[in-house]
Amino acid sequence: MQKPCPCGDLMPIKLRTLIYSRTVEIDNVPIYSCPSCRRSEVFPEVKPDLTGLIGKLGAEPDKQTYLFNEWNEWADLLVEAYHDRKLTDFEAIRDRTENRINELLDLYTVAKAAADEAWIADLHKRLAQLSRRSSLF
Repeated sequence: MQKPCPCGDLMPIKLRTLIYSRTVEIDNVPIYSCPSCRRSEVFPEVKPDLTGLIGKLGAEPDKQTYLFNEWNEWADLLVEAYHDRKLTDFEAIRDRTENRINELLDLYTVAKAAADEAWIADLHKRLAQLSRRSSLF
């Protein structure tokens, strides 16, 4: 998975650690990174959730570490692909995405039957995250 950089080179996707306010480490953030000009861009599908996490931390957060893949389904899928050495395999990512959507929909059916509103809301959020996939498919 890569995209063109304004400098003309290709920017592969990598999982990086972002430091916020010098005290918070946010690990496993998907970032496009250019090897030529060193330009970096956050993977567009995760930006809203990264912004939301940073907003929750406030202006002067305590020292802490977050695994971003615990906050975002896209990041979680990309971490799995990275561990399977398939981060650059577009078809593998697409298949994982489809499988994860199906798993979440199955869980949504169970959560609805159980009338568990908190679980329903969490699954809805996760499905919404995966619906942000315009730059990939």
